[in-house]
Amino acid sequence: MSATRCTFFLTSTRSVNVSSKYVRPAAEGADPFGTARLRRGVIDAWATSPARFREDANAEEDLVLGGYRDRLVIELAQNAADAAARARVPGRLRLTLRDGVLIAANTGAPLDATGVESLSTLRASAKRDADSTHGSVGRFGVGFAAVLSVTDEPALVGRHGGVRWSLAEARELAADTARHSPGLGDEVRRRAGHVPLLRLPFAAEGTAPDPYDTAVILPLRDAAAADLAERLLDAVDDALLLTLPGLDEVVIEAGDAAPRTLRRRTEGAVTVVEDSREGTTRWRTASAHGPLDPELLADRPVEERLRPHWSVTWAVPTDEQGRPVRPRTSPVVHA
Repeated sequence: MSATRCTFFLTSTRSVNVSSKYVRPAAEGADPFGTARLRRGVIDAWATSPARFREDANAEEDLVLGGYRDRLVIELAQNAADAAARARVPGRLRLTLRDGVLIAANTGAPLDATGVESLSTLRASAKRDADSTHGSVGRFGVGFAAVLSVTDEPALVGRHGGVRWSLAEARELAADTARHSPGLGDEVRRRAGHVPLLRLPFAAEGTAPDPYDTAVILPLRDAAAADLAERLLDAVDDALLLTLPGLDEVVIEAGDAAPRTLRRRTEGAVTVVEDSREGTTRWRTASAHGPLDPELLADRPVEERLRPHWSVTWAVPTDEQGRPVRPRTSPVVHA
């Protein structure tokens, strides 16, 4: 591929079908998080080694079709809790499903170049260095891939810019590169048009709704995606706030229904969750954490070895007198 041709496609700002007032393609030349550099590196690697394309495509497909499909809301909430913990502010999350778009807006640390690179490399998490001091619960940045269970055009915007991904544009980039790399062309054809779109970020402009700092914007792919999002939102319960101590509030808006708000507070040793739909529940909780013996991680990937600690939380619902009662939610265990 010639340098001129490569530059044209890597800086393209063609319109996208993001049906939200919160995000749009960035103006030409505006790229605060260096997405053009990230795309160029990936495209060059694919052209040189089609096996790299196959590896990236397999990794993304494994995450989307594997254990992350039904974890969309959990992963969005987990990222919100981590952002609040890093900024040392109360965690607030608003999940809005309306007009075919799911928006997850949260308070906390803003989007930055390191975060964008993490989201676009699947397993190179920006949370690595902050885990032990800020209580981050994310794992290697892989959870964001859960958004691909419902959308082909995810976007994320904050106070200082945004980033978006597009399956259609990723296909164009891969197809153009494949014209100069026969091996890559063979791999793309085997995938029937699917390419690892999260590896190719684009700059975006937009803003999170006040008073939030960041918004993940997911135009839903089809009716099945909308049904999945609606089901996962409806299933949110106390467990989300009990397992993510960085979150104090979750607001859920779906269609024309009245907003549902879950808030968490502590009363001594008791955690109280107020749910505007289900009522108030009192939980007696206990947590423990500590370091892991390095020998237990000797055969694990380097990212795991850099997080040598464990944590676990137990929660039992109680009545006003502190007596255990039958839970209305599934058992809560976070490790």
